[in-house]
Amino acid sequence: MDFETVAGNLRESFRIIAGSRGRGENRELRGVSIAAAGVTFQMFNAAFLSAPVATEAELAQRIVLPAVHFNARGLEWAYWVCEDWMQGRARRRSRQVFERAGMRHSVDLPGMMAERIAPPVHALPQLEIRRVADGPTHDAFCAIGSVCFHVPLSWFHEVFDSDLVWRLFRAYVGYVDGEAVSTTAIVLGGGVMGVYNVATLPGYQRRGFGEAVMRGALADARREYGIERTILQSTPAGLRLYERMGFRTVTSVAVYST
Repeated sequence: MDFETVAGNLRESFRIIAGSRGRGENRELRGVSIAAAGVTFQMFNAAFLSAPVATEAELAQRIVLPAVHFNARGLEWAYWVCEDWMQGRARRRSRQVFERAGMRHSVDLPGMMAERIAPPVHALPQLEIRRVADGPTHDAFCAIGSVCFHVPLSWFHEVFDSDLVWRLFRAYVGYVDGEAVSTTAIVLGGGVMGVYNVATLPGYQRRGFGEAVMRGALADARREYGIERTILQSTPAGLRLYERMGFRTVTSVAVYST
């Protein structure tokens, strides 16, 4: 099913980061996957549903399992929930179940898929696209993420401080007149390319730079992998752009955090 492809690639992106760190852990529990980077930024200490959930009681148990894991390690954490894993009343009442377990709802993200990326509707700006491969590109990727996702710069550096992560987490930075302005990352998993960390500095938004970096990153990855099918989780602001690029919504991903 399409939603399982989205969920699987999302999980793989976190597994790459967790697996690159000495304190990181990837674990499979009953119906739950854990990909914990062991960092301050709780969104990267993550749990995911990995099997269908039929009842509220079953969902509550799927929350307890990772809670025990993270509490034992003293880590703040997040649950990334592909909602199509849940059925009937369990899905309708899921927010209340998470809130009773002490987890607050952070955001809902449309999970989207494109069999093939459509050509651009408008001419895109010229910019230089560099793959993250050294200190300056690493620092630029983290700095843009810090500004655009409103988290401390030290948190981003902690998540991405291992050279190992950049071998499988293909990250790109777009430059305008030598200044880093936009980022995209590509993760291969589940037979698709996943798009992550799409971000553009505030002074450069709505000018096509984000789309240009994303298209350049996908083209580079496609040359290596030979894969066209692509998934992503959209913000509300990016939804119309992604629809123009050929993406359709196939699921919804709810994020809860401690």
